[in-house]
Amino acid sequence: MALQSFFISAIAAYPTVTLFFAPFLLLFIRSIYRVYFHPLSHIPGTLLPKLTSIFLHYHAYIGDEASTIHKLHERYGPYVRVAPNEIDISDADAIPAIYVSKGGFPKAACYANFDIDGHKTIFSTVDADYRSPRAKAVVPLFSTKALRENEKAIWGCVDRMIERLKEESKTRRPVNVLNLTRSLAVDAVSTHLFRENYDGVSERGPVLSVSAFVDAFVAVGRFFYLPNIAFVWLEWAVGKWMPDPETEDSMMLVEKFVSALVTNTSEKSTTYPGRLLAAGLSDSEVKAQCKDLVFAGTDSTGMNLATIMLNLAFYTERYETLKEEIRSNAALGSDAQEVQALPYLNAVVKEGLRISMANPTRLPHVVPTGGWTFKSTYFPAGSVVGCSAFELHFNPTVFPEPRSFKPERWLNPTEAMSKYWFAFGAGSRACIARNLATLELQFATERLGKSGVLDGAKVMQQEVEIYEWFNSKVKGERIDLVWR
Repeated sequence: MALQSFFISAIAAYPTVTLFFAPFLLLFIRSIYRVYFHPLSHIPGTLLPKLTSIFLHYHAYIGDEASTIHKLHERYGPYVRVAPNEIDISDADAIPAIYVSKGGFPKAACYANFDIDGHKTIFSTVDADYRSPRAKAVVPLFSTKALRENEKAIWGCVDRMIERLKEESKTRRPVNVLNLTRSLAVDAVSTHLFRENYDGVSERGPVLSVSAFVDAFVAVGRFFYLPNIAFVWLEWAVGKWMPDPETEDSMMLVEKFVSALVTNTSEKSTTYPGRLLAAGLSDSEVKAQCKDLVFAGTDSTGMNLATIMLNLAFYTERYETLKEEIRSNAALGSDAQEVQALPYLNAVVKEGLRISMANPTRLPHVVPTGGWTFKSTYFPAGSVVGCSAFELHFNPTVFPEPRSFKPERWLNPTEAMSKYWFAFGAGSRACIARNLATLELQFATERLGKSGVLDGAKVMQQEVEIYEWFNSKVKGERIDLVWR
């Protein structure tokens, strides 16, 4: 009582001083709590992330989040506290609980920063009940049956890209293959899901017209962890005070493309927009869902295929192995295997997906009510946990020489390799278009081998530097090959 009376009298005697020091005292008390008494105080990590989320915001912004956290794992082990309430996990045994079992843990609130035009998308929503009818409406388009029925059209997109690559290679000037692979990706997505080819491969400008639109959404990754209300305000401020004409033009082109799609689509149509309209969605939301597909389908698959091309050009002996498998298979005539069954070709695709880092960072989900105990470590309800492709794919114990492109490792994969492969995420919230994306890569890799178009190609940069955002961005926005 005496101590309490002392503090009360001190506050009464020096109110101005008290008001000045009170925030510092509260900050000190909160810091002590977060380090020593917080429910996650038993999770290791450096001091700053335990005190504030500024650490995570900073590294997300500058684009070295994944590699920075990787260094922390090397120092502290499989669990690292990366913010006061967030943990990065490098143990693939955590994947089933976080992402798969009973639908996995709920997505973290920060995914709302990927909403489009004020609408939640199939990807961005954290509400399973909201997502379910929308995903159910369009999932049939990604089935093996649907893809098989439309193979001819997808092959056509691939063949047009190969012809364009042949044409560009003859100029003897550096060819930005990332631009071409993005062109193929948007053409394949639009052809299969919209039945309307965007025809990016035919464009002759230095940059694909949809690229600035895609890059605008990629840049969301630098602010991924911001509270949504702060992100929305920031997005508005940037658009008003720092407009970018190239981005605005690209946004308008995509807006016109999807608007025409929705306007000309009836509810009886079996296309992506048609199925969503039939499910009762408004025209405005259907346009947003289509924009989301244009973004995701162009960015990730474009990056993955460009990575495969770069490595086949650099590792010529592996390109020769691929070509030989394709030649030998073609020689079988009517007994030839389908592309999806060729071992080395599919090893090339899988290895390309492993090292491309199209989506390198953690996929954050929220521990549900009741908490979660994993291998004797307790994670309280409400804490944010997740695994990243960067951490899993570059584990040297599972993948010796993890930064090297070695397709042969997938000819006899270990159980651990399969467990640690995380290119499309896992569970019911994994990439909805993964079957289409994989088929595009398989078809394109087959044509790269069959055509011999990479013969004589030289890489301009052996190592591609990226901004490690949720969707990575190539620094310089070019992956160049040159034919000499």
